[in-house]
Amino acid sequence: MLREALERVASGAAALRGADAGVRSSMLEALAAGILAQRHEILEANSADCVEHAAALSPSLAERLKLSDEKLDVAIRGLNELTAAQDPLGTVLARTELDHGLILEKVSVPLGVFAVIFESRPDVFLQVLGLALRSGNGVVLKGGREASGALRAMEHAARKWLARRDMSSEWFLLVEGREAVSDLLQHDDLIDLVIPRGSNEFVRSIQAGSRIPVLGHAAGVCHLYVHSSADRSKAVRIVVDAKTQYPAACNAVETVLVDARAAAEVVPMLCRELELAGVRLHGCDAVCSLVPGVDLVPAEGWSREYGALEMAMKVVSGMPDAVAHINRYGSHHTDAIVAEDADVSEAFIGLVDSACVFANCSTRFADGYRFGFGAEIGIGTGKLHARGPVGIEGLLTYKYVLRGSGQVVSSYAAGGGSQFAFRRLPT
Repeated sequence: MLREALERVASGAAALRGADAGVRSSMLEALAAGILAQRHEILEANSADCVEHAAALSPSLAERLKLSDEKLDVAIRGLNELTAAQDPLGTVLARTELDHGLILEKVSVPLGVFAVIFESRPDVFLQVLGLALRSGNGVVLKGGREASGALRAMEHAARKWLARRDMSSEWFLLVEGREAVSDLLQHDDLIDLVIPRGSNEFVRSIQAGSRIPVLGHAAGVCHLYVHSSADRSKAVRIVVDAKTQYPAACNAVETVLVDARAAAEVVPMLCRELELAGVRLHGCDAVCSLVPGVDLVPAEGWSREYGALEMAMKVVSGMPDAVAHINRYGSHHTDAIVAEDADVSEAFIGLVDSACVFANCSTRFADGYRFGFGAEIGIGTGKLHARGPVGIEGLLTYKYVLRGSGQVVSSYAAGGGSQFAFRRLPT
């Protein structure tokens, strides 16, 4: 049964790929209208999910599970922005004249069908549907059991409002059940990419068990380095926001590194403001000596993703020491520096090996919506295909289109008389 459903998704994806851009825009409008019209039913279903699974979830997962009017508004706004976005398909990325009358083009096309497997966060469903539509891809969604009520409500709204406008919904599939993940991963001939979103252990299990290419990040161990040249009030504001604005997010800061030349002033200041914000602190020996009462970080603690109002702090000897710590213990997700010395900031940006590297701003900006992508499909920390917040571009690939006027390869062999020009043309 699953294979038959996946084959229908593949057929639906092919239809999307061939559809006019205006058709896909109209489908996005219908999707946004359906969610808006049935938001009460969706929020009600989510409330029931939260009550049913409250005892089984960690505080961070419970926070991610909870939908709100604000989260739905952000999701609907993202759909509207995708509706207005320039169509990404058929874009000529490069154009080369191989010879007179022989033109090669590199053209953007959809991946085909991708699968997103996620825990909690039911609003992921809407982000994914929007990005799939705009990019002309089919999509399979597998959410956690804890979000099943809200996911069914959103699926119902999407299919109902697409049907109202005589539009197909065969290009997406919501699957449920514990065995669904292992079953999906066997269909490498029908699914082109898997995107897992969840805990470190969850993502690693998908990466280990998949025969399909996987895009994702296994952890969000993000750092913020406060250089000795940092504006003190700016540093405090950024650190507090990066930890407390949404501590369960993968781009929340987990370790703050403080330059030794500023530690005596900055460490107590940061600890005071973080503790006022309800953050539990763990520190190195130097931090603990400066602020009595801070718990000592065990050796293995520097790689920990807290995902809560809890974090680590360490004094480092300078920028090279900070970079070495980040590249060793970080997850290559998002790392930032606070510094007024522009040369130090630029050196930090060049040396830190992460998907996102920021200067003088919160790590919480590492997000597809805040990057202007409309939404994101996930965060990639690998170095192939897509990296950082992955929006529409990460769901596209390309093909080469060659238009000739009767040319044959033998003409370009030795003595054939023809020669390649290889002249780059404007796109």
